[in-house]
Amino acid sequence: MRKEYPCVEVKLSKITHNAKQVLSMCNAKGIEVIGVTKVFCAESPIIQAMLRGGITQVGDSRIQNLKKIKDMKCRKMLLRISMESEVEDVVKYSDVSLNSELDTIKALSRAARRLNKFHNIILMVDVGDLREGVLVEDVIPTVQEIFKLDNINLVGLGTNVTCYGGVLPDRDNLGKLVKLKREIKETFNIELPLISGGNSSSLYMVMENTMPREINQLRIGEAIVLGRETSFGKSISNCYDDAFILKGEIVEIKNKPTVPTGKIGMDAFGQTPHFEDKGIRRRAIIALGRQDAKVDGLIPLDKSISIFGASSDHLIIDVTDSKKSFKIGDIVEFKMDYGCLLAAMTSLYVNKYYEKELAIASI
Repeated sequence: MRKEYPCVEVKLSKITHNAKQVLSMCNAKGIEVIGVTKVFCAESPIIQAMLRGGITQVGDSRIQNLKKIKDMKCRKMLLRISMESEVEDVVKYSDVSLNSELDTIKALSRAARRLNKFHNIILMVDVGDLREGVLVEDVIPTVQEIFKLDNINLVGLGTNVTCYGGVLPDRDNLGKLVKLKREIKETFNIELPLISGGNSSSLYMVMENTMPREINQLRIGEAIVLGRETSFGKSISNCYDDAFILKGEIVEIKNKPTVPTGKIGMDAFGQTPHFEDKGIRRRAIIALGRQDAKVDGLIPLDKSISIFGASSDHLIIDVTDSKKSFKIGDIVEFKMDYGCLLAAMTSLYVNKYYEKELAIASI
């Protein structure tokens, strides 16, 4: 098959492998895993690879993505707190949703009643990161109101840290959820089955055996797709970091200076660039730009290649020190960080190819 560039090649067998590793590590601590699909736009081949790895529940932040996988045989979670304008779709296409606003939960209750369904929710609690969540002191009054609603099942408490404020999960802030669960049991004589203790940033606690035993669910994306926890960026043992490879085609290659000639002003993105004078270098231009990917998240597989910069449509790289003699039409390969992967998989201009029968070497 002739491939069109730029493209992302997805090694599905490595996704399956990583899913198995993460699931095994979490299940050993009594923690269920929600496989997060938003970074790859809930593309069916990748979800199927996760399911082959043992994942039985997936989560996405976009209701559009849950709609397109409505017939997949797995439980589905809406990760972004529900919009009041989409409550009927939330009830239709998710088995459980994360929520923090009582008015929205009431709207979900009305929607569920209209649809003759029961809808499960996890109440999000802000333990310090200042993204979504009810403040700790407001949890009990909020829970009291939720218990009055028809067709709504409160199945647990959850939190999200690291993504906005950079607050690390630890025994203190996750311990607040544990205390709240106990307080709910004492106040209402109801045992909530779930404490959803965050995302891939919480995995380091599983790895270090410091996770409170009451935390029994994590929502994991990056660890499965890129093989690393996200609090400290450490690789997870026996996981792959190259399941997704971005490839771009060289459209120009010339020896040029490293400092532009003329007065420097703003670039196309409103920034004033600065240049280090390295003399004449062998510079290749790839048909891949900021409209396609987050270029500062690109990691060349050829470690002798460095990136000069990019415009909307062109990536400029330094190939002077590479052992390969590059020419027009050659393909350059990159690993990606999470932000770059998110942009590339979302871009309409980046083609996606799935390697279904890829033999993988043991790590």
